[in-house]
Amino acid sequence: MNEFSYDPFKYHFERLEDVADKISEVLQCPITIEDVNHRLLAYSTHDDCTDQARISTIIGRRVPEKVINSLWKDGTIPQLLKTDEPVRVGQIDEVGLGNRIAISIWKNNEVLGFIWALEIEKHLEENELLLLKKAAQAVKNKMLNLQVRKTKKEERNQEFFWKLLTGHISSEAEIITGFQELNLSLPVPFTIVVFKFPHELNATAEKKLTYMLQTTQQVNIIFHTIDFDEVVILLSSKGASPLTDIKQFTTHMLRQLHERYSFKNVMASIGGICTNPTFIEKSYKEAEAVLTLKKKFPLETKELTSFSELGIYQYLDILYDLRKQSDYVNYSLQKLKEYDKQHSSNLVETLEVFLNLDSHVHDASKALNIHVNTLNYRLKRISEIAEINLKNMNQKLTIYLDLKLDRLSL
Repeated sequence: MNEFSYDPFKYHFERLEDVADKISEVLQCPITIEDVNHRLLAYSTHDDCTDQARISTIIGRRVPEKVINSLWKDGTIPQLLKTDEPVRVGQIDEVGLGNRIAISIWKNNEVLGFIWALEIEKHLEENELLLLKKAAQAVKNKMLNLQVRKTKKEERNQEFFWKLLTGHISSEAEIITGFQELNLSLPVPFTIVVFKFPHELNATAEKKLTYMLQTTQQVNIIFHTIDFDEVVILLSSKGASPLTDIKQFTTHMLRQLHERYSFKNVMASIGGICTNPTFIEKSYKEAEAVLTLKKKFPLETKELTSFSELGIYQYLDILYDLRKQSDYVNYSLQKLKEYDKQHSSNLVETLEVFLNLDSHVHDASKALNIHVNTLNYRLKRISEIAEINLKNMNQKLTIYLDLKLDRLSL
């Protein structure tokens, strides 16, 4: 029997753990098997040698995020997502990763997971790498069964999540029962986070996003779903400062989306942070409201992601409806608009920039690219034409609100 026909993995194995032990026995090195999102599925037992990365993976039942990030940076994971050949990985001391061989487990054009073989005490030879490829086939057969069960569970989760988002499940008791039936818990406090993309997300993009959400360890991801050009996520914080933690998570996600997959112009929004599960629908609506306002007021809301940070922007739609019902027109703003139209000037823009920058003359002059003296002259003309005192907080706030409400009508 030659080395090409010899296959020690062709026999039936009851469990994936049995396959891992068999691979370890044949190759004489520790083995771990992960799904495509780096969650630990099985590992070989009675290993005399290991490294910190493997220990952390076994304890946490998933590869530590810092290890995943390092394997992206050194090109290992991108390579594993392109080839079914074994990939040799050098040690990375910073994250406790020793030398190892990795191979992807494929079904048609889709990666199901990975096998990792540690090379701490031995170096796998060419014939052993051929055996590792055969081992990948044995693991694939076991993983396909796991994938069928996983798909059915994901379908149930998706249906329940959409019922929560749309308010079709409204009572607290019914929501709690739903979580229990799915063997899930709802850690508090929680919120809805939405990532909005500039185009519809295709199947490839969905897989990349699911991968990122499955591998993050900054927050607890409870549910996520794809809705045309949006990713909607129900999550909870792991720390004592939920808003700060969740904002750091959104910032990290946006950076990784750009660095790993070249996704650009993605917006993130955070709904209200809640403890009552009946508020999930409300948090979703708030996250969507943030996106609407960010699109309408890109400069003013550039640094804002959370509904709780929107300030007056939370109430603009209410004020807008009141203004429409009463046919109210701001006298001062109307006079400035008429003056601009007659004289081809930009006093309305000057006033809005000045108020946006908290009445700071130097900052406003830089933003408008004009001299401070020019700005002061314009402000004087604005006060005269609009009959407004720009040192009076009430008058400034009123015209500031009407400037924003005017933008909502465009």
